[in-house]
Amino acid sequence: MNTATKIFARLAAVSAVALSLIGCTTVEPYQKGNLSDYTMRSDRDELASVMTAHIQFSREATTGGEGVGGGGCGCN
Repeated sequence: MNTATKIFARLAAVSAVALSLIGCTTVEPYQKGNLSDYTMRSDRDELASVMTAHIQFSREATTGGEGVGGGGCGCN
């Protein structure tokens, strides 16, 4: 390996470590109320949930399984 390749490899490694540490944070107890707010829910828009399920069914030819527990034996 030449010098430029070594420098690029080191820079890539340092960048990967830096990017992986950017998202690490601690949520304080007083901030948890903001995270549990209604606007933070992914299912707050019923039409969007129905359309997402329709798109998944159309692409993958699968349906069901939303909120239903159990195994794959069909004994629910």
